[in-house]
Amino acid sequence: MSSQRGNISRSRRQKHQNTTAFKNDKYGATTQVKKANSKIHDGLCQHCKGVLEWKVKYNKYKPLTQPRKCVKCSQKTIKDAYHIICKPCSLQLEICCKCGKKEEIVIPANSHLEQKEQEVDEQRKKGCRRRKKDMDGLDSDDDEDDFDDCEEEEDEDLDEDSAAKKPQKKSAVLPDLSPINIKD
Repeated sequence: MSSQRGNISRSRRQKHQNTTAFKNDKYGATTQVKKANSKIHDGLCQHCKGVLEWKVKYNKYKPLTQPRKCVKCSQKTIKDAYHIICKPCSLQLEICCKCGKKEEIVIPANSHLEQKEQEVDEQRKKGCRRRKKDMDGLDSDDDEDDFDDCEEEEDEDLDEDSAAKKPQKKSAVLPDLSPINIKD
């Protein structure tokens, strides 16, 4: 642009144009970039969500190192960068966590917490299944203890799911295996 006052029209095209789009993890992503890329921006209005996504995309997002004070409740409960209101206050007042305006929230603040809990449960079950597959090839007593722990966790999960459907039954009694002799 010309430095001439009031000249807002340009007569030529852009001199240097990017041939490829910017990638924030082009030369290997650092842990900070990985966390920023995986971050879910919840409890924000559409404008603020777009601003934070731009910061992440162009490597300008700087995460908080210590919790900040909320402007509504004056407690150090803000754990997300660029936010001024904590999530409980935002949910209660139905306002954006970043700008504090009463606008439509794109992703509610509590929705991703429920998804995280479901993912953790799925990962725990998958981890137990992997251990079971590993156990098929090994005959160690120590590994069997891990397997027993995994079964107990699954039983607890199943009991919680079935508790809502029907009353719990007494656990089955295992038969006494002491009279059986095993020869190597």
